[in-house]
Amino acid sequence: MSIGLKSKGEVSLMLEAGRILILAMEEMRKAIAPGITTYEIDKIGERTMKDLGGVPACKGYGGFPAAVCVSVNDEVVHGIPSKYRELKDGDIVSLDTVTAYQGYHADAARTYAVGKISAEKEKLIRVTKESFFEGLKQCVPGNRIGDISRAVFNHIVKNGFSANRYYTGHGIGEEMHEAPNVPNFPRFFKGPKLKPGMVICIEPMVNMGDHEVELLDDDWTAVTADGSPAAHYENTVLITKDKPVILTKAQGIDI
Repeated sequence: MSIGLKSKGEVSLMLEAGRILILAMEEMRKAIAPGITTYEIDKIGERTMKDLGGVPACKGYGGFPAAVCVSVNDEVVHGIPSKYRELKDGDIVSLDTVTAYQGYHADAARTYAVGKISAEKEKLIRVTKESFFEGLKQCVPGNRIGDISRAVFNHIVKNGFSANRYYTGHGIGEEMHEAPNVPNFPRFFKGPKLKPGMVICIEPMVNMGDHEVELLDDDWTAVTADGSPAAHYENTVLITKDKPVILTKAQGIDI
């Protein structure tokens, strides 16, 4: 599959999609507390995206029933929100969602603490975020996708954690998932070269224990096989002739 390069006009639409997404993410973050349900978090995200003129693109994608993937503790990715799942003090919760704006997409994920969490979980969240920024350093023309993967992977393993090997980052644009895949671990091939105009999603998914995952009976929720906690961090990134640009950002909100 060929890798499309985005025009300035396309990038501007994706930047607006990213702004809406991060504002929705911030509203969900502010609501996270012991006692809230994952369903309520999802509804906050969906409502905020719509109110700001965006489309919650995850809802209905491949049959997914919600606007936001809400994954708790050992749930690595694609957790389905539920009216019956209340967050508890000490949990960690990962939010992963996609916003479309005038036909173009932006994708981001964050992991947050619920109340007071252990030092080990704090480190897991921190290292997951750091590994994204290690990969971001490699996002310059002439480097390859494999350079990103290696940087992400090396930071994860040197901190004693495991990189997810079953789910990857990806290209994005008019479709939620486009070429190329962006793995969180190095493979035998280096992957395509990075070129100005490419837009990719780098999304480390990190397990505290072993890298193995299992799929629950809902055919969506991936959990760690050993029951250990997992964290997720993602942004949509534009490759330019100079420094990479994060498109999932909003004024006044830390990325």
